[in-house]
Amino acid sequence: MRRPGGPKTYEAFSEAAGHGDIAIRPARSRRGAPFSLRLTEQERADLKARADGEPLGAYIKSRLFTGARYRSRAKRVDREALGKVLGTLGQSRIPQNLNQIAKAANIGAMPVTPELLEELQQTCAELKSLRQEIMAALGLRGR
Repeated sequence: MRRPGGPKTYEAFSEAAGHGDIAIRPARSRRGAPFSLRLTEQERADLKARADGEPLGAYIKSRLFTGARYRSRAKRVDREALGKVLGTLGQSRIPQNLNQIAKAANIGAMPVTPELLEELQQTCAELKSLRQEIMAALGLRGR
């Protein structure tokens, strides 16, 4: 690569710098130069919705260059199925049932053993974790 006012080759530069047989070459970049595209907020929101969790750059390239496949860092998620599971969990009576068990234990209508208490706490933790994982997979923020 020739630069104005500089050595004609890397070998000439290396020799001039006193490196002898060692030629200094710049690190090669694996990626090409980035391309910037200005979008309105509405255009970007529309693209994000169409990309369905896929990175925007990969989605845009896949749409522009037909037949091309680009690596996607986003996991493919069946959003409809996860939404149904989250809805079913929300409509279930599990939280109310756990609340009734807690009330019965508080008034003494149900004997509370350390094993039962541990099981209830573990069940609550698992339900909370399941809900958070589903919401994260759907890209929703939890409360």
